[in-house]
Amino acid sequence: MDLRAELLKSIWYAFTALDVEKSGKVSKSQLKVLSHNLYTVLCIPHDPVALEEHFRDDDDGPVSSQGYMPYLNKYILDKVEEGAFVKENFDELCWTLTAKKNYKPDRNGNSVVSHQDAFKLWCLFNFLSEDKYPLVMVPDEVEYLLKKICTAMNVELNSCELDDYLSQEPQGQGGLTVWQFLDMVNSGRFLRGIEQEAVSMAVEEVYQEVIEDGYLWKKGQLRRNWSERWFTLKPSVLSYYMSEERKEKKGSIALDKHCCVEVLPDRDGKRCMFCVKTSSRTYEMSASDTRQRQEWTLAIQTAIRLQAEGKKSLHKDLKQKRREQREQREQRKAAKEEETQRLKQLQEEKERKLQELELLKEAQRQAEILLQEEEQRRRQQHEEMQRTLEIQLQEAEQARASMQAEMVLKEAEAERQRKRILELEEMQERLQEALQQEVKARQDEEAVRYAQARLLAEEEEKLKQLMKLKEEQEEYIIKTQLEKQVLKQEMENKNKCLEEAQKQLEEVRVNRQRVDQDVMVAQRKLRQASTNVKHWNVQMNRLMHPIGPGDKRTNVSGGGFTGYQPLLSQRDSSIK
Repeated sequence: MDLRAELLKSIWYAFTALDVEKSGKVSKSQLKVLSHNLYTVLCIPHDPVALEEHFRDDDDGPVSSQGYMPYLNKYILDKVEEGAFVKENFDELCWTLTAKKNYKPDRNGNSVVSHQDAFKLWCLFNFLSEDKYPLVMVPDEVEYLLKKICTAMNVELNSCELDDYLSQEPQGQGGLTVWQFLDMVNSGRFLRGIEQEAVSMAVEEVYQEVIEDGYLWKKGQLRRNWSERWFTLKPSVLSYYMSEERKEKKGSIALDKHCCVEVLPDRDGKRCMFCVKTSSRTYEMSASDTRQRQEWTLAIQTAIRLQAEGKKSLHKDLKQKRREQREQREQRKAAKEEETQRLKQLQEEKERKLQELELLKEAQRQAEILLQEEEQRRRQQHEEMQRTLEIQLQEAEQARASMQAEMVLKEAEAERQRKRILELEEMQERLQEALQQEVKARQDEEAVRYAQARLLAEEEEKLKQLMKLKEEQEEYIIKTQLEKQVLKQEMENKNKCLEEAQKQLEEVRVNRQRVDQDVMVAQRKLRQASTNVKHWNVQMNRLMHPIGPGDKRTNVSGGGFTGYQPLLSQRDSSIK
C-alpha cells in the first residue's frame, strides 16, 4: 500500500462524516473547508484560486465522492511529499471529523479504551483493513490485532469466544467496520478484568510497533552528548525529531543495503545501547530497556533487508503475506467444497447406479424365466426336427444306394472318355510339332526375303551412283573445252570407278542368284511341311469321327482337314 492509498482511507472517513444525509454527496462549502484543512496538515501550498474555481457556487448542488476525486488527486494528493508532513496530524484531522458522528463510547465512563486509544486503534484499523470501500477488516486481521494487544499485556486471547462473537455479529463486505471493532473492544468481552491504563499502554506499544516510531537517546557527533529524540522509521530512512509532535526535524539516517545494526555494551552511564552504521557515519543510540532495543534493532534490520529487496515496511509485507495465506485458505476451502460437492454427486450417482443394478437384476430374473421357457420350447422343436431328420436320413440312404449304382456306370463311361482324351492329346502334340516346323520354315523364308530386299536396295543405290557419275561426266564435257585434257584424265578415273561399280554390280547379281536358290530351297521345305500337315489332318479327322458298329469305312483322304486348305493355298500363292 503506497502513501496515496493510506491518505485516501482517512480522507474517505472524513468525506463520509460530512455526508449527513448518507446520499453519497457533500456540500461544496464543507468540501472547501475540508480541502483547506488538508492543505494545512499536509504542508501543501494553498491554491485559493483553484479552490474557489472548482467549488464556485452554481446550480449543481452537492458534490459526490467521484466528483471530488479529480480535484483531490490533482491539487492535493499529487503534491504530497512523503516526510514533509506529520502523518499523525493528518490522521487526527480525519479522526476528529468522523469520530464526532460515528464513535459512540460509553456515556457512563465504562469504556475500555480512551478517546486517544480509540484514535490509535482507528489508525491500526486503517493500516490492516482491506484496500476496497467501504473499509472493513477481515476476521483474520481482527484476531491478529487483538492477539498483538493481548501479547503486549501478557494475556492470552480466547479465540473460541472471538469466533462466537464474530459469528453473531453481522458483517458487511466480509468483515467488521471500524465502529463495530471499537464497540467490540469497548464491550470488555475480551479484555475483562484489565485496567484501562494497561490497555492504553498495550495499544500504545502496538501502535508504535506498527507505525514504527518512539523515543530513543542519541549521541551527538560534535558535542558527543546524549539527547532524547523522537525517531520515526520509514522503509528507506530513519528520521529523528525534537519531540513527538515532529515539528522540528533534527536529521535523518538513509538506509540502504550497505547499512548494518550492531548491539553495543553499556558505557558512559547509558544502557541498552546499539548503533546504526552507514557508509559515511556511525550513529550511537540507547533504548529504555532491552525489549525496546531488540524491537528497534529488529525493525531497522528488517527495513534494511526490505529496502534491498525493493519492498515496503515489515508490517505491510506481513500483511500482504497474511492476505496471500487467506486467499490460499479460501482457495483450499473452495477446492474442498468442490471436492465435497463432487463426492456428493458421486454418492448420488452410486445410489442411482445401485437402483439401476436392482432393476437390472429384476430384469435378469425375468429374462431367465423367459429363457427357460424358450429353452423348453426349443427342446421340443429339436426333438420334432430330429424325428424328421431321421426319416429324411432313411430316404437319403435309399437315394445313395441308387446313386452308387449309377456312379459305377458313370465311372465306366468316364474311363472310355479318358482313353479317347489321351489319344486326342497325343494327336494334338504331333500336330503342334508339325505347326512349329511350318512356322520355322516361314521364318526362314522371311529372312531370305529380307536379305534379297537388302541386296536389291544396294543394287539400286549403285545404279543411282553410276547414273550420277554419267551425268557429272556429261556436264564436265559440256562446260569447258579448255580443260579437256584435265577432264579426259578425270574421265578415265571415272571410267575406272565405273568399271569397279560394274564389277560390284556383277557381284550383287551373283549374290541375288544365290539368294534365289536359297528361296527355292525354303519353298521346297515349305511344301514338305504342307504335305505333313495334310497327312496329320487326315489322321485327326479319323479320330474326330469314330467308327460305330455297322458303319462303313469311307475314304477321307481327299476331304479331311479342310480347315488348312485355305491357309496352304494362300501360302503357295505368296511363294509364287
